[in-house]
Amino acid sequence: MAAPHKTKQYLLALAKVLVLALTFWYVFHRLQNNPDIDFSAFVMNIFSKGTSAGYFLLLFVVLATVNWTFEVLKWQSLASTIEKMDFKTALKQSLTSLTVSLATPNRIGEYGAKALFFEKDNRKKVLLLTFYSNAAQLITTVLFGLVGLFYFLGNYDINYSYGTLIIFFLGIITIGAICYFFREKELLVKGFSIANTLRFFDTFSNSLKLKIFVFSILRYFSFSILFYVMLLFFGAEISFSTSMALIFTMYFLVSIVPTIFILDVIVRGGVAVWLFSYLEIPELMVLSTVLLMWIFNFVLPSILGGIFVLTYQPTTR
Repeated sequence: MAAPHKTKQYLLALAKVLVLALTFWYVFHRLQNNPDIDFSAFVMNIFSKGTSAGYFLLLFVVLATVNWTFEVLKWQSLASTIEKMDFKTALKQSLTSLTVSLATPNRIGEYGAKALFFEKDNRKKVLLLTFYSNAAQLITTVLFGLVGLFYFLGNYDINYSYGTLIIFFLGIITIGAICYFFREKELLVKGFSIANTLRFFDTFSNSLKLKIFVFSILRYFSFSILFYVMLLFFGAEISFSTSMALIFTMYFLVSIVPTIFILDVIVRGGVAVWLFSYLEIPELMVLSTVLLMWIFNFVLPSILGGIFVLTYQPTTR
């Protein structure tokens, strides 16, 4: 803080360059070193679809835009509890935080990135708002995922033991009990405890809570439908209802498995290939869909976010 103004400007510029370098190195690494699919063959497969590829790609852009629109609306609604925010500002903050967090484990960098847009006195609240937004999306994923999982287990011959399921649910109960008994204990950040966090969320109006969950559900269906359309694009023959059940199951399984960013592609691709193998969908189709989903939902928005990173100025209010 005592550094001269010029030095601060140089350090900020260096930080921006490092963030963008790390993000785009990560994107390049994912595309060029994917152990399951060759990127050049993947591109050739898309262009081999002829003129229909253009129409499908346009549809992908539309659905991906819808997906991010609901995410931005969620953030605009939550952030407006601190200061009035328009859609453009919420878009800037959402895409910038995506770019910064893309190469971090489970996109944890999103929390710090969004906090930097606000004055210091509000940054703890921003962390909680970001958590609430992500928690609402996770709850949506779990609820629909359980529906898909029960359908999957009830309609396909899956080898699983009831003992494993019992251990899994006992683990959830144990975690819940630990959270309850230590609810007044401060978490990693001073002043944060489970009880304080819940009390903060209780200050939200019921209309705001409903709005956030509606946006979460709409976003969930937008990227689930996008996954289904991409499967059709690559030639999969599958009904809408069956496909959505497996897609719900896939997102549920992926969401409960924490991954570091290097292994993210392996986990997502592996779960999807395993699930759709029961429908005899070729592995290449599934992996191509997973990769294309990642490009449209993360890579392209992160490129736009990179522009906002370059123009970012720290909040000094």
